[in-house]
Amino acid sequence: MENGNIIEVKGLTKKFGTFTAVDNISFDVKKGEIFGFLGANGAGKTTAMKILCGLSKPTSCEGYVAGFDINSEQEKIKHHIGYMSQKFSLYSDLKVWENIRLFGGIYGLKRKDIAQRTEVIIKTLGMQDWKDSLVGTIPQGWKQKLAFSIAMIHEPQIVFLDEPTGGVDPETRRKFWEMIYDASEKGITIFVTTHYMDEAEYCDRVSIMVDGRIEAIDSPKALKEKYRVNNMDSVFRILAGGALRQ
Repeated sequence: MENGNIIEVKGLTKKFGTFTAVDNISFDVKKGEIFGFLGANGAGKTTAMKILCGLSKPTSCEGYVAGFDINSEQEKIKHHIGYMSQKFSLYSDLKVWENIRLFGGIYGLKRKDIAQRTEVIIKTLGMQDWKDSLVGTIPQGWKQKLAFSIAMIHEPQIVFLDEPTGGVDPETRRKFWEMIYDASEKGITIFVTTHYMDEAEYCDRVSIMVDGRIEAIDSPKALKEKYRVNNMDSVFRILAGGALRQ
């Protein structure tokens, strides 16, 4: 997009019968930005993310992801993004290298490129000793880093991360965020949800959803100054404290 935005959303609404899960939200995300998409359980953030990933259609919306229309080009969106769910999405009964090659094929890469990128991923992660191991047998931290690398095997413009560091130790979380920063420096946009408010501090900007609406959107520094607090956890508590949904 000419204005530097990789995501543009205006009036995104999603209804399920009489229930409005996402209520007329508007925002944009710039190329290479680390954008935190925060909200308590039931706020509507997962529903909104599924729409942005081309996995669900909005009830109404004007918007684009990677230059493709949210309403009519869902399949094209899927081919230009990476996605990592909070539940580990790789196949535990396949070896490390088999998972990489499988997803390379799913993303439509040529056999030569898949072989080359498989070697690059294994070497970059330092998983040479794990490459012939079944994914179900490797430590959780390694699984998370592997899943993130596979989500970028096709060199997408945007990677959506849904609570990617859930259930891992603090050291693994730190190393995972180093990978996020590295991807951002290469121009890849990171769209991340997290329940760890200290991780919100690492984002360039964050939005906070409450009951289907975006209550605030800005840099962590600006939000802390606005609400006169010292950390993002306090900002979140102020904004989400009166949420009606659970």
